Amino acid sequence: MTTAVLPPEEQVILVDPDNRPIGRLEKLRAHQEALLHRAFSVFVFDGRGRVLLQRRALGKYHSGGRWSNTCCGHPRPGEDTASAAVRRLGEEMGFTCPLEQRFDFSYRARVGHGLMEHEHDTVFVGRYDGPLAPNPDEVAEWRHVAVPALLGELRRAPNRFTVWLRIILNSRFPDLLLASREQALP
Repeated sequence: MTTAVLPPEEQVILVDPDNRPIGRLEKLRAHQEALLHRAFSVFVFDGRGRVLLQRRALGKYHSGGRWSNTCCGHPRPGEDTASAAVRRLGEEMGFTCPLEQRFDFSYRARVGHGLMEHEHDTVFVGRYDGPLAPNPDEVAEWRHVAVPALLGELRRAPNRFTVWLRIILNSRFPDLLLASREQALP
């Protein structure tokens, strides 16, 4: 009996509670079984300190049509998280920029369609003021917004946003506000 080996881009890195790798698994199955795996979230700010948000494409297998941070994803087996964040930023938003790791956290939350996010999420920030060329298969629309205004929107209509963005804003708002100020032009 042979076991099919999926390409790395279809797999996630399973981790223990201390973020140590313990295996790999097909991405959809990891979300179906709520297994802890590595992920990242990227927040890119413009020179005015506003964060770039994307509304996820409607065809995404979960959280389609919801507003989220600039980009997010999963490192592939054998890929470090920082490199994966830069790669995914290019794939989703059509640009790259230097990213700085800010913090990490783990969470577990339902995302609909019988799927569960159970992720060790590393958060990166960066600054970019150039042209955007988002991939329409990934991004329905995009906009820049000040972090305090985003928090107000989230409080008024939380279901318009992805669960991980809500968790980050509710638990790490001061960190993001500081990042927005650091990324603003002097």
